[in-house]
Amino acid sequence: MEITGRITKDASLFKLKDGKQVINFSIAINDSYKPKGASQVKEVTTYINCDYWLSPGVAPYLKKGALVQLFGRIGLSVYLSHEGNPAGSLTFHVNHLKILVFAKKDSQTPSAAIPLTNSNKDDPDDLPF
Repeated sequence: MEITGRITKDASLFKLKDGKQVINFSIAINDSYKPKGASQVKEVTTYINCDYWLSPGVAPYLKKGALVQLFGRIGLSVYLSHEGNPAGSLTFHVNHLKILVFAKKDSQTPSAAIPLTNSNKDDPDDLPF
């Protein structure tokens, strides 16, 4: 199965007692449709928890906002909530992933423009060319 979505928060890397490592992250998949007889489009967002066991080295690249294409299988976890109500969550077990668009860096700000004007206008020999 293949799904594509944006990462909702930075991925976390967990080390197990047996030495194995797993990357956990969550993606959001946006969809829209127009119900029959309605005039407005309805937006639907589905959140899917993901786990990736094969290459823990990609964890630093799985940042909030990155667009990823995932290949694997889907699983369903069913449990009782703290209130005793039945609940469930989707989990996608990733076999292969592609980062389609990397997340923007936090420190990515436009650099200040360097003025290209001649500071000494009186000296014609001080031209930049």
